[in-house]
Amino acid sequence: MSGSLLDASAVIGCPHGGRVTAATTPSGGVRIGGAAVATGRHTYVVTGCPHCVAGVPSPCVSVRWTDGHSGVTVDGAPVLLDTSAAQCFSAAFVPQGPPVVQAAQRKVTVR
Repeated sequence: MSGSLLDASAVIGCPHGGRVTAATTPSGGVRIGGAAVATGRHTYVVTGCPHCVAGVPSPCVSVRWTDGHSGVTVDGAPVLLDTSAAQCFSAAFVPQGPPVVQAAQRKVTVR
């Protein structure tokens, strides 16, 4: 798997326009441009999702990333890439689509 490393400043959204942020702040000694590298160990939440099903609000509230297969880890946790597979979920754990990672120029890539 190849792609660019995600860090704490990455702009990520749900497929409906909500904003994805790390609920637990990525930390550790590995940083890109001063921002901590994001890993699958961190918890991600969604705010501001306007998604409705049959007129009933069903917003995305969390994101779950699948374990990366890049072979690169930080403190034993797989790093997240802009190509890493993930799924947004409602409060009832209903899958609602993959998050959207805004393309950003990164100085570090994994191949």
